[in-house]
Amino acid sequence: IFHLPCCTPLAFSPDHVACVCEALQQGGNLDRLARFLWSLPQSDLLRGNESLLKARALVAFHQGIYPELYSILEGHSFDSSNHPLLQELWYKARYTEAERARGRPLGAVDKYRLRRKFPLPRTIWDGEETVYCFKEKSRNALKELYKQNRYPSPAEKRNLAKITGLSLTQVSNWFKNRRQRDRNPSETQSKRHSRNATGCEVFGGGASLPFRISVSPVSLALFNRGQ
Repeated sequence: IFHLPCCTPLAFSPDHVACVCEALQQGGNLDRLARFLWSLPQSDLLRGNESLLKARALVAFHQGIYPELYSILEGHSFDSSNHPLLQELWYKARYTEAERARGRPLGAVDKYRLRRKFPLPRTIWDGEETVYCFKEKSRNALKELYKQNRYPSPAEKRNLAKITGLSLTQVSNWFKNRRQRDRNPSETQSKRHSRNATGCEVFGGGASLPFRISVSPVSLALFNRGQ
């Protein structure tokens, strides 16, 4: 995918290259980003540049070249600040491949089985186990506030989202579903059965993914592309 021109001096410093890559990513300009990557010469100075590798991963996903994407993600230990986006790419690519092969959209059970079959590589995962798609510390924080107040204010929800790393929508849906389960204890058994089958609780009408989704132009572009 990226056969960079050789035998050409590097016109930009590695820091400059990283800055341009980040700017194009944040702006969602993936086609321009691809052209910029193509224009770069081979250089030992760029070897292992994390911003460049992340940009290459985004372009590989955008162009549907998933083997290249997997190779990049598995071949470099990325900083934890980049894990959420790269995990999103890993799973969304797996889902898209499966949907194309099966000729139909995937359900919650299908996605759960794919996550089990293709676990995140340790290069983009901190190794912390997830429970019902939320990390244990996040679930504990949600449950602790629920004990104190079943109807938290918007400010409390925002603070909890910041503490747990979840989105405001995920926090709101968790409280809504928890209150509903408590009002309808007869449904608790069926909910438990559903969790056992899928490995995920259902939040807001869909299975929650085992990673945090950052609301950025790049994430929105990836979401819209997958529709």
